[in-house]
Amino acid sequence: MHLRVANFVLLVFLSFLGYSNQQASPEDQAKTFFNNNNNETASGHTNNWAVLVCSSRYWFNYRHMANALGMYRTVKRLGIPDSNIILMLADDAACNTRNKFPGSVYANPGRILDLYGDNIEVDYRGYDVTVENLIRLLTGRVPPSYPRSKRLLTDDRSNIFVFMTGHGGNEFLKFQDNEELSAFDIADAFEQMWQKKRYHQILFMIDTCQANTMYTKFYSPNILATGSSLLGENSLSHDLDNDIGVSVIDSYTHYMLEFLEGINKTSKVTMEDLFANYDPVKIKSHPGVRSDLFSKSLKETLVTDFFGGVAQVEPLESDYMEAYPMETCEDPLALSEEGTAQNVSTPNISTAKTSISLSKWISEIPRAWLGAGLFGILATVVFRQGR
Repeated sequence: MHLRVANFVLLVFLSFLGYSNQQASPEDQAKTFFNNNNNETASGHTNNWAVLVCSSRYWFNYRHMANALGMYRTVKRLGIPDSNIILMLADDAACNTRNKFPGSVYANPGRILDLYGDNIEVDYRGYDVTVENLIRLLTGRVPPSYPRSKRLLTDDRSNIFVFMTGHGGNEFLKFQDNEELSAFDIADAFEQMWQKKRYHQILFMIDTCQANTMYTKFYSPNILATGSSLLGENSLSHDLDNDIGVSVIDSYTHYMLEFLEGINKTSKVTMEDLFANYDPVKIKSHPGVRSDLFSKSLKETLVTDFFGGVAQVEPLESDYMEAYPMETCEDPLALSEEGTAQNVSTPNISTAKTSISLSKWISEIPRAWLGAGLFGILATVVFRQGR
């Protein structure tokens, strides 16, 4: 009888020991978290970036600058921070001497919304907007002296929205009427990015004449591409402002921004919904979509996977408020409007440290020791019964 009890106690002890050894390491827990997010309904990315390029100079190309600034405003509104947006403007229409509204750029004749304003960060401007600098930016080959704002610091979990606008033709986009970016150039740049694990998924969007020819040479995986016009077809402007004296936005970008304006950070609108909104009659051209390189269904791909910056988080079971009880104290740096000190709520640091230390000590007790303790208790009981 005593032998059977002893065997049972030993089995319980070994079970506790095995359970302790099977606890997942932090690395395994992290992998499990990201694998759970990489399913049919989740994108699997952890950060969003946007590269917005206006390649045209001169005042009469005002609308191309408005195209890029309109996209800039939209991705910022949907959650992508300035630190993750690379804005390239070949000209500065806001400061052009012909601009009747200095320091402002508008995308509609009513001039309701200033796209330039006071909260804009242009990373490449003027003659810095070149084909070479764009390729270097995408492939991560910028000079060591370049600041962080001129670097695309992406990884294999980055979703990148690439938007280009300007004058183009069959498989090329003009840069400042001086050089051309070919469809082969951008395709090879994306392939280098894939080989160097610089992206998870890319949405390539271009508004120019014969735009759809720019993505015909793509061959890298996980790229979704769309353009404003077919081979041999022009991409036309939308609105003319009589006071400014030029067209202020292109038709394709206008209707794209109009659709995106109805989306917020938590929207469930998909890329299929976005592309279904294309109307060649209103846009005055035939937009195209290429999705054969894209591994995910368009009906399962959210618009905010590219245009937004919604973070994926995992809630943890932590009693934060218990660890950091709030108490009122007088902060000499917190002054009211009259200049007098006011009471503010701050964490009770001493109580927090005690609570955290205790909970940490308890959580770090190895389960094997708990099993050993149980084994000792049961062994003592058996021993006493034997006597």
